[in-house]
Amino acid sequence: MSAYILEMESITKTFPGVKALDDVNLQVEQGEIHALVGENGAGKSTLMKVLSGVYPYGTYDGKILFEGQECQFKNIKQSEELGIVIIHQELALSPFLSIAENIFLGNERQSKSMIKWQETFAQSKKLLERVGLKESPETPVMEIGVGKQQLVEIAKALSKNVKLLILDEPTAALNETDSENLLKLLLELKNQGISSILISHKLNEVSAVSDSITVLRDGQTIETIDATNEKISEDRIIKGMVGRELTSRFPERVPKIGETIFEVKNWNVYHPQQTDRKVIRDVNIHLRSGEIVGIAGLMGAGRTEFAMSIFGKSYGKKISGELYKNGKLIQVNTVSQAIDHGIAYVSEDRKTYGLNLIEDIKRNITLANLTRISNGSVVDENKEIMEAQQLREKLNIKTPSVKQIVGNLSGGNQQKVVLSKWIFAEPNILILDEPTRGIDVGAKYEIYSQINELAEEGLAVLVISSELPEVLGLSDRIYVMNEGRITGELSSAQANQENVMHLMTGTGGN
Repeated sequence: MSAYILEMESITKTFPGVKALDDVNLQVEQGEIHALVGENGAGKSTLMKVLSGVYPYGTYDGKILFEGQECQFKNIKQSEELGIVIIHQELALSPFLSIAENIFLGNERQSKSMIKWQETFAQSKKLLERVGLKESPETPVMEIGVGKQQLVEIAKALSKNVKLLILDEPTAALNETDSENLLKLLLELKNQGISSILISHKLNEVSAVSDSITVLRDGQTIETIDATNEKISEDRIIKGMVGRELTSRFPERVPKIGETIFEVKNWNVYHPQQTDRKVIRDVNIHLRSGEIVGIAGLMGAGRTEFAMSIFGKSYGKKISGELYKNGKLIQVNTVSQAIDHGIAYVSEDRKTYGLNLIEDIKRNITLANLTRISNGSVVDENKEIMEAQQLREKLNIKTPSVKQIVGNLSGGNQQKVVLSKWIFAEPNILILDEPTRGIDVGAKYEIYSQINELAEEGLAVLVISSELPEVLGLSDRIYVMNEGRITGELSSAQANQENVMHLMTGTGGN
């Protein structure tokens, strides 16, 4: 019998005008963690959709062998019946159902038309113990955090007698502790004989747990690296991904900082449902033209809540405090007012709050400033195409046309479309919330370069990021938040990981 649990041979997948996969080969050994890496648009997710039956047999060329047998999957159900289970970056859980109901959704424990609830909860409890989750199976999924929801997804996969577990960016939305716990679980599953394919842009995690690393670039297999005998460096992986050495993760910049153009004074925000719970407490910050200011903080520190609350009160109740632009008090009670005052907000959740996924690129880009391409109340489509095309070229959005549907783009290119939309709105103050979440190193560098260019043009840029090296690498000045408060302000010269971490955890700093 083959040592490989999975062999994908000469896989080629073509969409209209684009060859997404070109003669790709992938071999996964029994009981290993096999990482699949590459820039956004390299073909990683497409390859996994071919494997799992999302793209059924007949829509691609090539051969799939699982446990030595050729497979011709017509749908996901057929691949799952053989033990191939994929967990997507956007979790497929119903928030209103219990953990147990989610685990067995579509795979119910039943007799004729009746659910066997006792068996459902008993088996769920065993599966939760196996993944290290202590919650009751009866707990609604909406009451647990994203890290625990990931564990529920893995428990769901285990309920299907998984043999090959595919995880697409499993730690993208997790804090450091939850990420470490998830990686430990992958290693435990490996010890139990379960093979895993890990798709991740967090190369430190890839090098920490992987036995093999396959690199895709532009829809082709570049190499497979054996990581069992020595730890493979991030720089070594990056060289394969981008085809060159990436000597610096952050582009060089000499800041030209001007006058203060935006101030937030004595800002307080209460939770939208638990209206007696104060989420943001007496926050004071200022932003200057040409300056990139970072906000660092642990998960739950209130960074996103603060940003959304100042962007037209998109979050919170009983909001109090004052906003000043160029020294004048302004009223920003709606998103429209925020845009009118030159404030733009790039959400951490681009698919829910940043994009219309069923619309094309040009319409997504122009949506926040339609008056710029309109004659009266009529959109000038030629002007819309021209403006969108200029931004597509400026931000290197990898697509043949601005008429491409945004939902068909890779995560990195979707993020560039969101950024293009707010650049088109011509803001003075740009708030970027997790601007590179789920994006590869090459696309990150391009977005960092664009952020620097916007600051060079005189914008005040506020960057929120859970990646501390990103905050340190981009920012001229850093505010640190803990439990809804600003616990410190550091210049770039003062800021290092130790000082910021002290302030993030509320233990003081230097």
